[in-house]
Amino acid sequence: MAAAAAALTLLPNEAQAAWAQALPREGSRAAQPVALLTAEQRATLAAVADAIIPRTDTPSATDVGVLAWIEVIMADYYTEADRRALTTGLDAIDAQARAIAGQPLSALAGDTLTLVMNALDTPYDRNAPAARGYSRVKGLVIHGYFTSEPVQRNVLRTEIMPGRFDGAADMPTRNGGRDE
Repeated sequence: MAAAAAALTLLPNEAQAAWAQALPREGSRAAQPVALLTAEQRATLAAVADAIIPRTDTPSATDVGVLAWIEVIMADYYTEADRRALTTGLDAIDAQARAIAGQPLSALAGDTLTLVMNALDTPYDRNAPAARGYSRVKGLVIHGYFTSEPVQRNVLRTEIMPGRFDGAADMPTRNGGRDE
């Protein structure tokens, strides 16, 4: 919970509204044919997202559109330096998976995936590129997942406007109806 709260502070206020339109908008850089992520980076991002929040009796991170949301954030709110940091981090995550397991992260499953994810989540050096990249991706995934409409409606059952407004509702009197 603390990590999710901290992740909220890392994104611009405007990014929180991006969930209203998780798919690329007209005029958005994400709507243009320019690819911000390579196919390998997108596969790594999907594998990390679903390893962090897998499908159980609730939807996984990719089920609720976290990847599309991250691409909107990258296209519309990240600076070029932020985009480069995220893509470099994804490449470092995949390189660490290859060093540990001999395969790209997107090809791992079971105990091997758990081993690599534990290495990413508890790094020896928190300044290593894979650790920094994983920290950034994890914050985005958690933020994107818990602010998504499907999770808010169907998992958390958040009631945005509880009850109803009735301007003519009876007001209880104080002291059992006696005037003071």
